[in-house]
Amino acid sequence: MMNAFSFIRYVPMWCLYLLAHFVSFIIRLRPHTGVMRVVHMNLQLAYPALSERERHVLANQAIRNQTLNMAESLKSWAMPPQWAIKQIHTVHNQEILTQALANPNGMLAIVPHLGTWEMMNAWLNQFGSPTIMYKPVKGEKANQFVLQGRQRLNATLVPTDGSGVKAIFKTLKDGGFSIILPDHVPDLSGGVVVPFFGIPTLSSTLAPKLASKTHCALVGLTCVRRDDRQGFDIYCDKLDNPALYDKNIEITTSALNDEIKTMINRFPNQYMWGYKRFKHVPNYPNLYNDTADFNNLVAHLKRPQIP
Repeated sequence: MMNAFSFIRYVPMWCLYLLAHFVSFIIRLRPHTGVMRVVHMNLQLAYPALSERERHVLANQAIRNQTLNMAESLKSWAMPPQWAIKQIHTVHNQEILTQALANPNGMLAIVPHLGTWEMMNAWLNQFGSPTIMYKPVKGEKANQFVLQGRQRLNATLVPTDGSGVKAIFKTLKDGGFSIILPDHVPDLSGGVVVPFFGIPTLSSTLAPKLASKTHCALVGLTCVRRDDRQGFDIYCDKLDNPALYDKNIEITTSALNDEIKTMINRFPNQYMWGYKRFKHVPNYPNLYNDTADFNNLVAHLKRPQIP
């Protein structure tokens, strides 16, 4: 029996965009609840210098882009890889990626939740067979649909556990490449508390540990929607700060967070601000559920810091 999600293949992209705009409109009607509330809170923490009006505009743009991102991801999973590749308009600084792929110690692509990263997968898979972690999504049919879309590519999918980490480590040692989404909130055992946009918060140590142990090349990759609606642009960033390879895990994780911040600041309205990235901030355990906790953190950040 055909998976119901597979019918997305026959739905025109303009129709999916129309649905995405409608969902975005509904979400934005309730700015003080749900995902919209989280977006406003995250923007207040990450960009305290913005005026309330500027933050409101950025929040609306972020929600709109996040719903468009989901529509594009659904379509990319339903379509053959060549369809997604044709959507790529311009690749900026591709020589950075090409040089990194030639590194004998392998290459690790750092891909934050910025833009439409799913659209970039097929394009990136043209360069080889990456080893990528895959965490099943909720719902049997939905997971089957996403998994089928991923398995059309050249990638080797591995679980998000110790065996998956070992597989990526081996890939890098053999001169291959992998892709890591580095800005998720890890389990307590898989992260350290270091600044992200100036907020001390639990941050994943997976990519820093892999870089430190293998000395692989690091490349930041971003796939963003063009304003002229002519597809997507890909940006390749060379991540060569020596601190990224430091043996001190706090130093290297902090350095990676700085690189991610720089990538986000290029297109802040295409970042997934609806994600509770700051839910593990020391001394503020209920940041997203307790208004007092959030206000106390904001007040603390505004205090003059002692040199």
